[in-house]
Amino acid sequence: MNSKLDQDFKKAFSTASKMEKKLPQDVMLQFYAYYKQATAGDNFSFNANFDVRNAFKFNAWMQLKGISSEEAKIKYIELVNNHCKAS
Repeated sequence: MNSKLDQDFKKAFSTASKMEKKLPQDVMLQFYAYYKQATAGDNFSFNANFDVRNAFKFNAWMQLKGISSEEAKIKYIELVNNHCKAS
């Protein structure tokens, strides 16, 4: 499937990946969680070698349980549009 939403999501991911601007930790967690939900859904993977940083990331992702891949992609694109504007 290569829908318009998928294309926009890939473009947003590319934009976010190239961003050099430092963002607050809570915003970075949102980026991570929406990306994981968009790409993996509710298929949470638990890592036994958890450190505090990974625990926060995992928790942020789990809070999105039940959100569809499409909704997560839309939210991710909105984050990119709000935080990754060209300066």
